[in-house]
Amino acid sequence: MIRVLIADDHTLVRKGLRQILLETKKVEVVDEAKDGKETISKVCANKYDVVLLDISFPGRSGIDVLKQLKSYRPKLPVLILSMHPEEQYAVRALRAGASGYLTKESAPSELIEAIRKVAGGAKYITASLADKLASEIGKPSEKLPHEVLSDREYQVMCMIASGKTVKEIAEDLNLSAKTISTHRARILRKMNMKNNAQLTHYAIRCGLVD
Repeated sequence: MIRVLIADDHTLVRKGLRQILLETKKVEVVDEAKDGKETISKVCANKYDVVLLDISFPGRSGIDVLKQLKSYRPKLPVLILSMHPEEQYAVRALRAGASGYLTKESAPSELIEAIRKVAGGAKYITASLADKLASEIGKPSEKLPHEVLSDREYQVMCMIASGKTVKEIAEDLNLSAKTISTHRARILRKMNMKNNAQLTHYAIRCGLVD
């Protein structure tokens, strides 16, 4: 039996995932967590075979939670299940220790396949992500501008490029507007840009946002 922890801040998402897995043989949802703190606490206190982890927790990014989980349980398979397209976060998640990355638009059959695969010790990536990773092999090691950002800065950059205001981002991430403004200033400095329009143009050109 594959014991699964579902970590997502949306109750309906957790219930929907639980229902899908309830109908799956040899997979059991044994626990749920609604935020990063609860996820880390439960992983430290209990034994799971797979963690289904959202990437957009309020106040703390899923990438940060993932890194901490892997520091406590290096061998625990963590499958990222996100509303964000692969282009935005998949590579960062895999580099941080994720065993796989799926969007929430994926078919239930693909989710089940991914859970079984990572529970068996393998990685799960889609064909499109595999092509992206393969295309990066052999490229010069010099980082692209957005690759020098921290995970939180990258998250804020994508949200700015998607058209959200500082206030909206602050509310979504459960942070102060001042903190978001500080992140924005650092992002512009690190990427050698002057304004949101330049960030947006860059993000669209690189396929980081629609």
